[in-house]
Amino acid sequence: MSDAAPASKADLRAAALARRAAIPGEARAAAADRVAALVEMLDLPAGALVSGFLPIRGEIDAQPAMARLAARGHRLCLPVILDDRTTMIFRAWTPGDPLEPARFGLSVPPETAPVVDPAVMLVPLAAFDRRGFRIGYGKGHYDRAIARIAAAGPLLEIGIAFACQEIERVPDEPHDRPMRVVLTEAGRIDCGADR
Repeated sequence: MSDAAPASKADLRAAALARRAAIPGEARAAAADRVAALVEMLDLPAGALVSGFLPIRGEIDAQPAMARLAARGHRLCLPVILDDRTTMIFRAWTPGDPLEPARFGLSVPPETAPVVDPAVMLVPLAAFDRRGFRIGYGKGHYDRAIARIAAAGPLLEIGIAFACQEIERVPDEPHDRPMRVVLTEAGRIDCGADR
């Protein structure tokens, strides 16, 4: 039996992000293409509204996946953090539409783009486990948005990350909602959230 204290979310996040930062550019592009192919194989409702994200801080690039979804007839949207720095909403977006710079290094659709609630969310992960629990950047933006949207109707959450971001176990809490699926360049993980 070890006397070592379990790693904190902050420590687990830092270690996973360091592994992610070490991935070379060519491997990043190949991983994004592999994840895009896996996204295309998902059995999503026809025309479902899907939220994607534009990569920041070394995240896997979801743009190839979003392009394939748009080509299949899915509508897209991107996250926007409001001025309260707490609330995340989603604005409609199509590849090629203009974007504006925003806080946290994000590029977002302009305020004229309609606010929408996605039925499917591609969620960036800082770290994750096979149960589908995730560690984000610690601000809770996705947690709150997922809780709000899921309370209003069905929502399919799909985590997107590099395989090196997987950890043995995320220290989850009762309010945490697991991803149903996680996609990495190593393949698809169908998550079974046994706590």
